[in-house]
Amino acid sequence: MERKQKGITLMSFLIVLVVLGFFALMAMKLFPMYSEYNNLKGAMNEFAATPNAASMTPQQIFASLERRFDVAYVSSVGKEHIKVIRAGRGAQLNVTYEVRRELFANLDVVGKFNYTVELNGTASGG
Repeated sequence: MERKQKGITLMSFLIVLVVLGFFALMAMKLFPMYSEYNNLKGAMNEFAATPNAASMTPQQIFASLERRFDVAYVSSVGKEHIKVIRAGRGAQLNVTYEVRRELFANLDVVGKFNYTVELNGTASGG
């Protein structure tokens, strides 16, 4: 009587492990970048809800954002990445930055992030 074998071979199992390991590595390298971006969006939305945020000077905005970013563990964003765009009586806050992380060997992964929020209150016009 002949029996049929079921399941995968050792070689197939190793191939599946290598593929799963590669995707696990990708997830471990990419998750911190996107987690930081979500923390940044939360801090910016919280700042945008601040009364009279649009009437603050750029220095006040940068100082407030820096404190919020420290609490939210946002370390990839510097003052050079933050722009305050004033238009009429309103203002927008834009953060554009790039994160580069080593994937393995000489291969890097680059994330480009851009987020804009409307500021509440009235702008000072300057």
